[in-house]
Amino acid sequence: MREKFIEFRNVSFRYGEEQPWVLENVSFEIYKDEWVAIIGHNGSGKSTIAKLMNGLLYPQQGEIIINGIQVTAETVWDVRKQVGMVFQNPDNQFVGTTVQDDVAFGMENRGVPREEMVRRIEEVLKAVRMEDYLLTEPHRLSGGQKQRIAIASVLAIKPQVLILDEATAMLDPRGRKEIMQTVSEIQERNEISLITITHDLQEVVQAERVIVMNKGHVWDEATPREVFAKKDELREIGLDVPFVAILADELKRNNMRLSNEPLNHEELLEELWTLHSKM
Repeated sequence: MREKFIEFRNVSFRYGEEQPWVLENVSFEIYKDEWVAIIGHNGSGKSTIAKLMNGLLYPQQGEIIINGIQVTAETVWDVRKQVGMVFQNPDNQFVGTTVQDDVAFGMENRGVPREEMVRRIEEVLKAVRMEDYLLTEPHRLSGGQKQRIAIASVLAIKPQVLILDEATAMLDPRGRKEIMQTVSEIQERNEISLITITHDLQEVVQAERVIVMNKGHVWDEATPREVFAKKDELREIGLDVPFVAILADELKRNNMRLSNEPLNHEELLEELWTLHSKM
């Protein structure tokens, strides 16, 4: 049985007493070492969820439990030791004059001994394939390189969960693919929970589970395959589905009996090859 790491218990939040609820009575669980994607249209509450997990915001109603600790103003620093967050614009996270200084910053604030800091800097930069940029000034890096350093800076504090809040939104398709491949490898190697808040469908299909938000409520929780099987319902709440899933539907309408709901090109090709072999 998997161990719970994050629990939202009937959480409600709004940005002011006269404002509508951004989240209303939201409950869900995320387990240790699990990869969960949170999706929804703009204004559905998904980025607010990320900020609540990290103690940047506090709920007006309900409870948030991180690894057995309720998130409050008194416990927030204990929570942040366990929860690392990478935002959409990495420039907002840089504080050092060099890559080395930037990765060291969070560890210095936590009193990590110098010898351990040096070891971790080398370790995390190697993990994101940026070890050759130790003394480079962050503003000289490309967008994808900056995001790698932002991820390395968070990994250096050894969080139990890594949250990517639209962290690939400013990158081109190749940059997004490279970052997600790196993050996937890190998650498997370090056994941490990974939460991706994203509009990118290729990121979503890689996750173990998807939480779909709509108008401040949890609309659905399921595997990517189960979620994207509800194509018409997703479109009704303003969400897209992967092109491969749309193509698979067209093939079915033309009497091609696919046995599965393919999520990517590889799965679709496998289905077509299997059909061809039976002819």
